Amino acid sequence: MSEVPFLKYHGTGNDFAVVEADEAVSDRAAFAIALCADLDADGVLFLDLDEGDPPVVEMALFQPDGSTAAMCGNGARVAARWGSERTGADEIRLETGAGPRHTRIHEDWSVTVEMGSLSFDPDDVPVDADEPMIETELAGYPITAVDTGVPHAVAFVEDVEDVDVATDAPPIRHADVFPEGANATFASQSERGFDQRTFERGIEGETQSCGTGAVAVAAVATRLGTIVPGESTVVSPPGGDLTVTVREDWTATLRGPTAFEFSDTAPRDPGTQVGETR
Repeated sequence: MSEVPFLKYHGTGNDFAVVEADEAVSDRAAFAIALCADLDADGVLFLDLDEGDPPVVEMALFQPDGSTAAMCGNGARVAARWGSERTGADEIRLETGAGPRHTRIHEDWSVTVEMGSLSFDPDDVPVDADEPMIETELAGYPITAVDTGVPHAVAFVEDVEDVDVATDAPPIRHADVFPEGANATFASQSERGFDQRTFERGIEGETQSCGTGAVAVAAVATRLGTIVPGESTVVSPPGGDLTVTVREDWTATLRGPTAFEFSDTAPRDPGTQVGETR
């Protein structure tokens, strides 16, 4: 049976299988559904490399339910590392569904991603409202809606550990006010910055880390005046620490670690189990 080689990485516990885009996978959605289920992964990144100056990596992310996401902060860091490992470059330009993203790869394999422009505009999020959704009551939480490449509904609470994410997030994620759905992100202030938990659209559950969600937390904190523009802050999902900077022009950077785990192959036929080799 024909096999597809893949590499397994994670960024602060957000797990991804990386497949070269020129692999003949006829049904990427079905392939991603099967592989994510077998690996308990958060997505499959199909990556294509163009060795220019700087090198360009085209990134397509398929999620565990077979849907695609325009942008993923942790996935972007993994994609940048993959490109750097193949070219030796410490700068990689990513082409994503949310537009081009510049990345810098550091000696410790942490990666800084330029996350583009953030927006609270209802048309950009999108949210079905005439004005920006700022601390608006929804499903029992004060929700602020922001686009960080994908839509996020952010709620600041006293302690994220007290939130029953599995129960409380779905009514927010599927709320009628979000025509394309939204990631539900909860955050609370900590001594170091913010603690974060996110229920991700397409994964349909809480993940160990969400990079766009970390940026959303910092963006909303900036909008509410909790932090000042240009101030770097640490946002801590369960999987580890991420550093976010939101500038005065509402562009942002995200820095965090990446880790290579193992390589393996997966059957092109999604009906066959993956056998892991390390």
